[in-house]
Amino acid sequence: MKKNIFYAQSGGVTPVINATAAGLIDSLSKNQGAFGKLYVGKNGIAGAINEELIDVGKEDKKELNKLLHTPGGAFGSCRIKLKDPIKNKKEFQRILDVFKAHNIGYFFYNGGGDSQDTTLKIANYCKANKYDITCIGLPKTIDNDLPITDNCPGFGSVAKYIAISTYEASLDVASMANSSTKVFLLEVMGRHAGWLAASAGIIKNNITMPPHIILLPEVTFNQKRFLAKVRETVISNGYCVIVASEGIKDSKDQFIASSTKKDSFGHAHLGGVAPKLSDIITNKLNYKVHWAVSDYLQRAARHVASDVDVKQAYQIGYKAISYAKSNTSGVMLTINKKNTPSYKWDIGYTKLENVANIEKTLPKSYIGKDGFSVTKKCKDYIKNLIEGENYPPYINGIPDYAKLKHHLVKKKLKKF
Repeated sequence: MKKNIFYAQSGGVTPVINATAAGLIDSLSKNQGAFGKLYVGKNGIAGAINEELIDVGKEDKKELNKLLHTPGGAFGSCRIKLKDPIKNKKEFQRILDVFKAHNIGYFFYNGGGDSQDTTLKIANYCKANKYDITCIGLPKTIDNDLPITDNCPGFGSVAKYIAISTYEASLDVASMANSSTKVFLLEVMGRHAGWLAASAGIIKNNITMPPHIILLPEVTFNQKRFLAKVRETVISNGYCVIVASEGIKDSKDQFIASSTKKDSFGHAHLGGVAPKLSDIITNKLNYKVHWAVSDYLQRAARHVASDVDVKQAYQIGYKAISYAKSNTSGVMLTINKKNTPSYKWDIGYTKLENVANIEKTLPKSYIGKDGFSVTKKCKDYIKNLIEGENYPPYINGIPDYAKLKHHLVKKKLKKF
């Protein structure tokens, strides 16, 4: 009996995570003789724990074809971090029982560093219990903080959104600065890695162009230096544009803006850097400030997706079937940059141990000497990833995104 596939999406979603699902589905349709059915976990790994498996074969094919250009997590995602299997055996045994009950022989988990940790733990638990299953991690994170892989699907499109948004907002504030707003501040995601904030830097071609200040988690925030830079910029240019990562820290290694609450991964809730910095500027320099938080908008903006990003996300899913067919297990697929004059890439893999719970921060060579900018090397890297447009189809002026029914497979086990 052919083994079935279990695929699930995890963590914060991206504009292109569904493109990976589309690649998986398309590749499977060409390799049906080697596999059974494709089941997708409703709300990530929670779908395995709750035995809520979506039967993709029962979805409308026209809607499935729209996955390539649909943002969000079409099957539902989650923030569930599985604990140590020895201390938390019940959850792992439950997942194994569900896999056995539904003849799952292949497990694909689409997520970031914490999700790769989950994939590794499940692979090891199944192996220890002598259950034959191929486990493959599929990279995804707008933060671009997974090691080994040259970049992460999702980052290119969000970088494009942030760069364009910064550019357009800069034109707005520049036109109003003479008699109104002097400072515009955009807060972007990025807990420990400044890739997203750095992406705004690609629009800067000379010293007078925005963004004038980029605040990165890799650079300790110094209020005195920051205010001096803001004042200097406004005096020189008439206005100042700032892009700040949500994860910037002070000299005591404390987040500038964070909550005491934590998510299920154990991460402190971040957000609020923009209004906090705005208050500092207003109180100390008496400038009028406007601020914005890109938040969910940046990771849902499929309408300005990078063509390179969409193609990479799709190929991650497409190639996953080939690696599964060759019984390559315990790995995460990677995007490998080729050593060619123009930007070219292919798909490879690395062991899950090399990426699980490991963050890749912005290299020092990518950060300007002043600590408020990025280097040409950084710009060149990001420019490759935002190349090309990949617009969704529109109906009556609105993108035509997938609408799935989520037909669940009949449960075989007792409620967990």
